[in-house]
This record gives sequence, C-alpha cells and structure tokens, in this order.
Amino acid sequence: MSKILVTGGCGFIGRHVVAELLAKGHDVRVLDSLVEQVHTDEAIDLPAEVEVIYADIRNRDAVRNALVGIEAVVHLAAEVGVGQSMYEIVRYVGGNDLATAVLLEELIDTPVSKIVVASSMSIYGEGLYVDEQGRRHDRIQRSAEAMRLGHWEPTGPDGQPLTPVPTDEEKSASLASIYALTKYFQEQAVLIFGRAYGIDATALRLFNVFGAGQALSNPYTGVLVNFAARLANGQPPVIFEDGLQRRDFVHVKDVARAFRLALEKPAAAGHVFNIGSGNAYAIADVAAMLASAMGVPETTPEILGRARAGDIRHCFADISKAQELLGFEPRLKLENALEPFVEWVRGSSAVDRSQEMQRQLQEKGLVS
Repeated sequence: MSKILVTGGCGFIGRHVVAELLAKGHDVRVLDSLVEQVHTDEAIDLPAEVEVIYADIRNRDAVRNALVGIEAVVHLAAEVGVGQSMYEIVRYVGGNDLATAVLLEELIDTPVSKIVVASSMSIYGEGLYVDEQGRRHDRIQRSAEAMRLGHWEPTGPDGQPLTPVPTDEEKSASLASIYALTKYFQEQAVLIFGRAYGIDATALRLFNVFGAGQALSNPYTGVLVNFAARLANGQPPVIFEDGLQRRDFVHVKDVARAFRLALEKPAAAGHVFNIGSGNAYAIADVAAMLASAMGVPETTPEILGRARAGDIRHCFADISKAQELLGFEPRLKLENALEPFVEWVRGSSAVDRSQEMQRQLQEKGLVS
C-alpha cells in the first residue's frame, strides 16, 4: 500500500482513478481547483477517506503541501478541449504546461518514486495510414483548401489513396491543435524529468474516454457527451464533416485500471502507452447507437459538412504495447456499455451548449 497524489482527482477520469486506487488498498490525496466549466453539473462525491486539497496546481505552496508524504503521483489536472484551445491559448498553456512545470519543480525537493501523466491521442494528429503498396505514412496532414472543398479523406504526398490503420506509439507526433501541443509538452516534460531525477515516469495517451460522470454541459468535453446533451434536449446530434471519421472510444473504468497498472508494473517506467479499446467507430454510427439507447432511434444527425481547425480524420489505437507490458485489456466496449451511460444522462441535468460552441468557433474563423 502507498499514498498517491491524484491531481485533477475531482474530475471525470480522476474520480474513477481514485476509486480504482482505493479498491486496491492505496491511500489517496487529491489536488483539484474545480474549474467551473467542468464542475457545473453535479456535486463532487469522493469517499470520506480521501483527503482533498482545493487549489490551483500552479500554486507552489499548495503543490508543496500536497506532496508531503506522497510516494507516487497521477497527474491528470489539465484543460481539455481541442476547439477551445485554439482561441483560449493562454488558458491552455497555463493550465497544462505551466502547471506541469510547477509540479515537476516541486518534485525536485519532494521526490516521489513514480509519476504517471495523462497524455492524449491528439498528439498524433492524423492517425497512421498505409498506401496501396502497404507503405506506412505517419505524418499525414489535410490541407485547409481540401477541407473547404469537402475532400475529407487524407491522401499521400503524391495524391495516392490511403487506408487508416491502428495507430501505434511509434507514430511521429503531428500536432494539429494547441491542446495537442500542451499535452505533448506534459508527457515529454514528465518523461524527461523522470530520466533526469531517477523517478519512474510513464505517459498514457488516452483515446476518447466515455462513461458516467462526464461534464454534460461542457461542449468541449467529448463527442459522446455532446450528442447526449443534444438528444436529452430533443435536438439531433451535430456532426462536423460527413460523420464517417473514425475514433476509438474507451470506457473510463478501463482507463482508471490502466493508470493503476502503470503505477504497479515496473516495466511501465520510461514508456508511453496507448490506452484505447482497439476498436474504430464512425462518428455517425456512434450518434445512431446513442440515439437508439436513449429511445430516439429515428433521430437524423445534423451533418454540417464543415471542418473545425485542429480536427483530424481518423485515429484509433493499437493497444498491443499496453497489453504486453501493462497487462491492460479493455473490458467494456462502447456498444455494450451505453445503457449505464444513458441511465446516468437521464438522471442528470444536461444543458445543450453546442450552438454556443459553434458560434464561438465561427466567430474566430475556426470553422471552414
């Protein structure tokens, strides 16, 4: 048993990580600033045995106090949202990069044995592709002009057609948003720091996390929650591009277990791991699955035929490295885990702010 600090432990993923660690006999302390945009839907309900420090992670004194007696850190605290990061740049760089820098500097004088940081699949940009000859293409980017013309599928350097395949950790980073840039800084700063100071450091690149407890009224929190908020308010899901873009959805309980495994497995030290389901889902199919689960199967999504700056076409996880080194096996698939999510949505207050999000992006010129 050890004492673990979870930054951002009051958040959606954080609460599940806390529960997972407690279930395995660990003591847990949480440091969280309760950002209003994320924590508007429901009261924070952490077990009584969890010590909670309410403070901004950029507050050095608070971080120093939070690290006293701590043996390992799970670093989840971050601003989340690709679209919003493109115009609230100071907020994202401060909340993600500066905050991580403060944490790491305080760890110099109050060292721990392990740190696991939440990274993101967004650092890949476009996922991995192969051409008709089976050659690997890992630095593919779509042009703004092609997307304005509705040419959604990426092509190779010579215009050749490409096929998306599961993205592994060897794929080069290709940063398409400010959010992705800040997450890449977080993971690399933690790994560099770990090597320099002899701390076992691990980064988990999370794919699209879903499950009960997400911020239903935060339009930047995730596509499944956005769809649910729309449907709960009698409105169709709004989909950018044509709905055929593919993503990997992983349940938050599987993600929480991955963090616990990364703390427990010595082989995790110094590595980055994809944490996903290993399955690819077209976004339009996800909207249809959710509408059916919520009892409105005849709903036709609103397909915008427009793209947001920072969006990518296809990205889904190759999880073989996490399976091999962490013993990670996802247990909950999207198609089999929607009912509990829907039950939670029905019992929650869902304010649809998707139109507000679209307006903000359009005003900034971030929708083409």
